[in-house]
Amino acid sequence: MPRQPRLDIPGLLQHVIVRGIERRPIFRDDGDRHDFVKRLSTLLDETGTDCFAWALIPNHFHLLLKPKRCDLKHFMHRLLTGYVVNFNRRHNRSGHLFHNRYKSIVCEEDVYLLELIRYIHLNPLRAGLVKDLEALGHFPWCGHGVMLGNIKMRTQNASEVLALFANHPTAARKLYWQFVADGVAQGNRSELVGGGLKRSCTHQPHEDEPRAFDERILGSADFVETLRNDNHLRARIEIRLDLTTLADRVANHFDINLDQLFGRSRDQTRREARDLFCYIAVRQLGYKGTQVGKTMGLQRAAVSHAVKRGELITRQEPEIVATILAPD
Repeated sequence: MPRQPRLDIPGLLQHVIVRGIERRPIFRDDGDRHDFVKRLSTLLDETGTDCFAWALIPNHFHLLLKPKRCDLKHFMHRLLTGYVVNFNRRHNRSGHLFHNRYKSIVCEEDVYLLELIRYIHLNPLRAGLVKDLEALGHFPWCGHGVMLGNIKMRTQNASEVLALFANHPTAARKLYWQFVADGVAQGNRSELVGGGLKRSCTHQPHEDEPRAFDERILGSADFVETLRNDNHLRARIEIRLDLTTLADRVANHFDINLDQLFGRSRDQTRREARDLFCYIAVRQLGYKGTQVGKTMGLQRAAVSHAVKRGELITRQEPEIVATILAPD
């Protein structure tokens, strides 16, 4: 059966799991782990992505992310590609490092945020990397120590999570620690990570018909339906919005014509329009850089630079993409 496309829309909580090819280690030493955490932190900062939990195990890792300004696929592509290149260079190897594509599960935040944080942060203990909860609190390759204030990682969103337990940090950390401790006896919770289960639990006792489910989603049937509808709406917009239509919308937004959009100029307005066109086409609509370059008369590298500049524009004007992509 062909794999379903990911549900990849900014603003969704995503549990990401990446495993090494043939279960081989993807972190051989602390140098690898330092490199990974540094890359992760840089990307979280650059993209405004929330990270609520993470754990590095020798042959796989877990992340709990909520992208806001970019799609998860672009975030993961940058993270994994950069890491593999450096890993291969450091260890004098070549070829693939990860097993297939990464796995991502969309999660209903209100219901599963804390459960997933606890599950992910207990991974090193379940894997035997630490002997007990005391050691886990000082384990440097997991977000649990950050939550307790023992490890510094500015880009992990610890304060928002602690606020769910108590207003004062000291009290919140005690309650958080107890919450994690209560989860030790639960062991591996397959319903949170897969195994072919219907994560979006759907069939309730005494119901004549099963309710909606989707194996890519961890959440209630109502959440599944809402998410499906949102995703279908986005899909319809993407299908309808070809590059010509996008160019018209960007040109209209900046009050320029298509010749001015596609032509070369040092005029700031035209440059910003081109950068935003490239950013939306690549990051929001999923076009390849070569496709955008052919339309714009640019090399792929030039498109890549334009995308980065376009992202800066969206940081200054967060609503600009939604305005341009809004259906007529």
